[in-house]
Amino acid sequence: MTDPARAALEEKLPGSMGHEQWLRRRHAAPGDVVRDAAVLMLFGRGTPPRTEGGRREVERLEAAGASDVDVLLLQRASRLRHHPGQVAFPGGRRDPEDVDEVAVALREAEEETGLDPAGVAILGTMDPLYVPVSRFDVTPVIAWWENPVDVRPVDPGETEHVYRVPVADLVAPGNRGTFSPPDRSYSTPAFDVEVLRVWGFTAGLLEHALDTLGWATDWDRNAHIDIRL
Repeated sequence: MTDPARAALEEKLPGSMGHEQWLRRRHAAPGDVVRDAAVLMLFGRGTPPRTEGGRREVERLEAAGASDVDVLLLQRASRLRHHPGQVAFPGGRRDPEDVDEVAVALREAEEETGLDPAGVAILGTMDPLYVPVSRFDVTPVIAWWENPVDVRPVDPGETEHVYRVPVADLVAPGNRGTFSPPDRSYSTPAFDVEVLRVWGFTAGLLEHALDTLGWATDWDRNAHIDIRL
């Protein structure tokens, strides 16, 4: 019998272009050197909600078969030069030996979290999204964790924390808000799930996925989540 959450991921996310508000398609300027990169959006089952709001969402998500679905996220080391301390999906830039974006996402995830690629089923990819600040064309790779293993920061110099974050915690209205980085003219969605606070590109991808899958519910878009940079 097909898992309903896995089926929804495979049917609705591959080929999509990202949330129209938070992930508007941008293009590189003429002459810019753009590098390829990929991130692994890995969903699985088994992590109960950590927050009170998440526990209240479990019953609602049962109808979609997503009450115990989680997603793999990591927090980058605070000593890094680029994006220190920021929460992200596993991933990184494409190396010469990588045959495609799927290979990039799996290699980086294994290097960062210790997961076993053999236990991951690839469901498809979203269209690449250009990230102007880093000049990367980032391909989100959608995957289902068929045989989960314990994960951890493989290199503490690169990654401080690795968590499987319950979808129930992410969709809880009280855990959601927006964040406006200092000295910048834009805001992004944000999530406070106690162990992590997510904003920026990763939060935009989560926003898009939760909306597209029909797992999200109404939340206060005037609520603010404070994130220390």
